[in-house]
Amino acid sequence: MTHPLLQPLSNKLTNIDTQGLRRQRLSVETPCQPRMVVDGQSVLAFNSNDYLGLAAHPQVVEALQEGVSLYGAGSGASHLISGHFQSHTRLEEMLAAMLSPYLESARALYFCTGYMANLGVLSALADSAQGDITVFSEALNHASLIDGIRLSRAAVQLYPHCDTQALGDSLSACTSTTKVVVTDSVFSMDGDIAPVRELLALCEQHGAWLLLDDAHGFGVLGATGCGILEELHLRSPNLIYMGTLGKAAGVGGAFVAAHDTFIDWMVQRSRPYIYTTAAPPALAHALLTSLRLITGDEGKARRAHLHELIQQFASASIPQSWSRVASQTAIQPIIIGNNADVLQASAKLRAQGFWITAIRAPTVPVGTARLRITLSAAHTAADVAELVTAVANCAHA
Repeated sequence: MTHPLLQPLSNKLTNIDTQGLRRQRLSVETPCQPRMVVDGQSVLAFNSNDYLGLAAHPQVVEALQEGVSLYGAGSGASHLISGHFQSHTRLEEMLAAMLSPYLESARALYFCTGYMANLGVLSALADSAQGDITVFSEALNHASLIDGIRLSRAAVQLYPHCDTQALGDSLSACTSTTKVVVTDSVFSMDGDIAPVRELLALCEQHGAWLLLDDAHGFGVLGATGCGILEELHLRSPNLIYMGTLGKAAGVGGAFVAAHDTFIDWMVQRSRPYIYTTAAPPALAHALLTSLRLITGDEGKARRAHLHELIQQFASASIPQSWSRVASQTAIQPIIIGNNADVLQASAKLRAQGFWITAIRAPTVPVGTARLRITLSAAHTAADVAELVTAVANCAHA
């Protein structure tokens, strides 16, 4: 008999099952790469965010091992106690140098995760405004941005996806001293790109900050992988930039880059940064190698190969009952719609040896359940050809 305290949870879990929304974890037994072993099954995976294939790159692995030998396994404390190591400093300096062409007096701050970085930057912005702040949030923003806005306790105005006209009208009507526009650059579930140039122009016109979450752009976009700002050749004092280091960079953590004064304010007031143990310094040491690969000739070649794979898959036909999102990034979702149908499609693909996750509400809007297919520079053209065939077989099975 279920304990009385657990009965409400049991009822809710039953309801989740009924809606086809139960989340499940699978256990990966091999490194993050296209060919993996998952729960004992060999699969060809198309669902990680390892866009450049650096997670298992021999040089990055070697650098991580070297980092452990130099600094040990953990940091032992928060950055402001005794957990800020030389590798953290070098990583932040390297990131600042990469972003300096796009941010005035650029400085970077390293976080354990992208989620914490977004919580940290938004809470610091709210603290600086002392309550007189309005955040304008893009409708399809990532959960970490939404939760960061909630933590900030700022007034919030939601604007429709990529609708710069609606945003401009809202900014014009706003009387808050501090205004912040918050958006993903590449939307994680659709793969489309925000109208960043127009958003920045509006922010400059109305004296607002533009907080860009470039989690899925950093390392992939731009001639040297510096992200959306390099891709669009943008520079402005109104920018605050967040990038993650566990996706295209292949390791872990995230960073916020902005003017030195703002980053110093974050060190003083960003609670998610101040009150947590620093990420292991070995990770920061490995990231130095990862960033060198991203910005060097190998990174350029991997981005070019990834672009070819994107074009290959985007030009392939899919079943008529399914639909695509217009995406030119490594995120290539196929919309199926119904929860039961997308779960069935994912299971059929697993049976063929392909691992592609079924994404459902609340991660995406109700009725837009999808297969979130992601491509990596570690994939081959033959891998993508196999995927196209498997998707067709899945629909007709």
